[in-house]
Amino acid sequence: MKGVRHVFFDLDNTIWDFEKSSLATLDELYVKYDLKSLGVPSFDVFLNAYRHRNELLWEQYRLGTIDKPYLRDQRFALTFWDMGLDPETAPKGLAEDYILLGPRRSHLFPGAHETLAYLQGKYDLHILTNGFVEAQDVKLDAADLRRYFCEIVISEHTGYRKPDARIFHYSMEKAGAKAEECLMIGDGLEVDVVGAQQAGWRAIYFNPKGEPHGEKPDAEIRELTELVRLL
Repeated sequence: MKGVRHVFFDLDNTIWDFEKSSLATLDELYVKYDLKSLGVPSFDVFLNAYRHRNELLWEQYRLGTIDKPYLRDQRFALTFWDMGLDPETAPKGLAEDYILLGPRRSHLFPGAHETLAYLQGKYDLHILTNGFVEAQDVKLDAADLRRYFCEIVISEHTGYRKPDARIFHYSMEKAGAKAEECLMIGDGLEVDVVGAQQAGWRAIYFNPKGEPHGEKPDAEIRELTELVRLL
């Protein structure tokens, strides 16, 4: 894309396969804590209930209606509630172990390292993520990703969260870039694509499942390797 000098990547579900890593971690915890003996009907019921509740809590966190400790400490108790179980029976270690084990998994989307290595020779690459500092730092190190990026911007450091325009402006300042030189690549239509475009950036929507939508990203890809052709 003409004029682009700085390429910003979202991390979760764009480079780092959050769903695959989360699935493996939840499966491990389901067995470790013998959740079936606590009344959980099956792993699939547990997985679907957790994903639904976690998504709701993250949306509340992005809106500022709950804080980080509440999200981390209550999501499994609320998952039990959603399954019709007493939230007090949710093992206390679930929350701690999930945070400890999940980020250490190194599941990436296919072609991640090859694509980043190629782009690194042409652009200044950066991370712009809404995650928590300690988790994102572990992910970057466990998956050997840090070496590709000039600046790593984590929302918790800034006090702003995508799609707030202030985090895009903050990222530009950190990178020493102008809006017209910036490109955002991410899986979130609202937080990555619309947020970036409203800040004057261009944006590529990473849509591996080909889900329909009504937005107008500057480009759309289903695989990271498509970036080699586009950029």
